Amino acid sequence: MNVNQQIMVVDDDKNIAELIRLYLEKEGYQVSCYHRGDEALEAFKRNPPALLLLDIMLPGLDGWQVCRAVRQISAIPIIMLSAKDETFDKVLGLELGADDYITKPFDSKELIARIKAVLRRGTSADLEEESLSYPGLSLSMEKYEVVYQGKQIDMPPKELELLFFLASHQNHVFTREQLLEKVWGFDYFGDSRTVDVHVKRIREKLVDSEKLGWQIKTVWSVGYKFEVV
Repeated sequence: MNVNQQIMVVDDDKNIAELIRLYLEKEGYQVSCYHRGDEALEAFKRNPPALLLLDIMLPGLDGWQVCRAVRQISAIPIIMLSAKDETFDKVLGLELGADDYITKPFDSKELIARIKAVLRRGTSADLEEESLSYPGLSLSMEKYEVVYQGKQIDMPPKELELLFFLASHQNHVFTREQLLEKVWGFDYFGDSRTVDVHVKRIREKLVDSEKLGWQIKTVWSVGYKFEVV
């Protein structure tokens, strides 16, 4: 049971929100539902949940605006919901800091699997070691903290977990599918572009890391590796 984990569901379709609430409560989660973006954001500030399930098309503030605002104050997991199955929308959600993107209509088992995977922070056997360091870089899974060249870097959970996993296996090449399975924690239903977007965001925050003797390197037609020279 997940009685200590509260999930906030934000969807302007009250029937869908109620259906999701029933799915989640059956799994033992506590659930709060909101149907306007602005009201959800205010509620979030008062009482942050363990995870935010966020529709895109909302009155008041849309899902993009809510996601951006939440990311300014919190690193809690965010899963975007949308009836649109366009690559642009998926990438935009991930660029704004969402951890996952689910297209409606969705299967209830898929929804629950993704929520559990996103909430499963740092419990993988591959993340048992709690800290790592390289020249100019220190990572802590215990504190969910990244320090780069003496400055703490704001990095959402999935970015940190991806970086930590790669850095834990220096010079080892992983396919996108392997990274989705290892970092996201299950047989991922989405597309592998998720990995590309997260790598892009990590690189933007670790500028010129190759000058320090390490970098996340693209292995064309295969995937990525944390290269140490």
